Amino acid sequence: MTVARRVHFRPDITPWYHCVTRCVRRSFLCGFDNLTGKNLNHRRGWIERRVLLLAEVFCIDVAAYAVMSNHYHLVVKIDTARAESLTADDIIHRWLKLYKSPLVVKRYLAHHILSAKEQKQLDEIVALWRDNLTNISKFMGNLNEHIARRANKEDECKGRFWESRFNLQAVLDLPALLRTLCYVDLNPVRAKMAKNPESSGHTSIKHRLNRKSKINSLLPFAKSTSQYRNEVSPFSAAAYIPITLDEYLELLDWTGRQLTKGKRGAISENELPIMRRIGFTPEQWIRTQKSRKAWMYKALGKIASSRAFATAIGQQWVWRDKDMSH
Repeated sequence: MTVARRVHFRPDITPWYHCVTRCVRRSFLCGFDNLTGKNLNHRRGWIERRVLLLAEVFCIDVAAYAVMSNHYHLVVKIDTARAESLTADDIIHRWLKLYKSPLVVKRYLAHHILSAKEQKQLDEIVALWRDNLTNISKFMGNLNEHIARRANKEDECKGRFWESRFNLQAVLDLPALLRTLCYVDLNPVRAKMAKNPESSGHTSIKHRLNRKSKINSLLPFAKSTSQYRNEVSPFSAAAYIPITLDEYLELLDWTGRQLTKGKRGAISENELPIMRRIGFTPEQWIRTQKSRKAWMYKALGKIASSRAFATAIGQQWVWRDKDMSH
């Protein structure tokens, strides 16, 4: 049964979410279309550029993304504190980068004196826009509608481009976050579209490592281990990913080698420091990356985190991921 988005969207429990959108019928509408013989890879660039633009407008940080031939992944973090700190002018200028301005907002920006009724209307609009800036559905709706319209115009056709709803998965703790980041950044490697993460196209890891990129709209990694170790709750409160980039690259490269070379049981004796910190053995970590079923559920985390989340949304049962239950 379809569950209302608001039920499992719980920023009071976790600000982190994994979103997936697939092309209608999972057709390769952003890659090589066997039906028409057209190469539509340029649309992956459309999606990537739109994601980075929306990250600058919304108070939703993008931690990772991977644009594939028939779907894309996003890992995002809701920043409600930033949205609440913005002034009315900040809210208006952000929103108008994407949408047209109502008359009362135009009058306000032109420094006209507003009546009491107009001022009330303006306040209501600003409050709604402030809320929308942390709304994942608004973020995804803008992204998907923009791409669908552009693609349909190019194809000179009408109809659905994306499946009706995007999949939303809550990420409940640090191990789940690292697992999801690796899963997303390694998508092209697993699909044999790239030999390694740094050579993959239209991914967050490629964007982060591209020194020619002047603008980086992605959520940064911690500057040092001491930065996130000294935080009381870096997973939910910090304005960064609670791991350094060097540590993440080491983890990503190590994980990718196991996947691409099939060394599920051949793990080096020299464990990565990050493995010890998050309480995983190499074998357990690789199993989490192998599990395809895990990415179909509404939340991802250790069994204790999953149980707490299920209780919060009124769900009677919890799917147990044996590799995350220790």
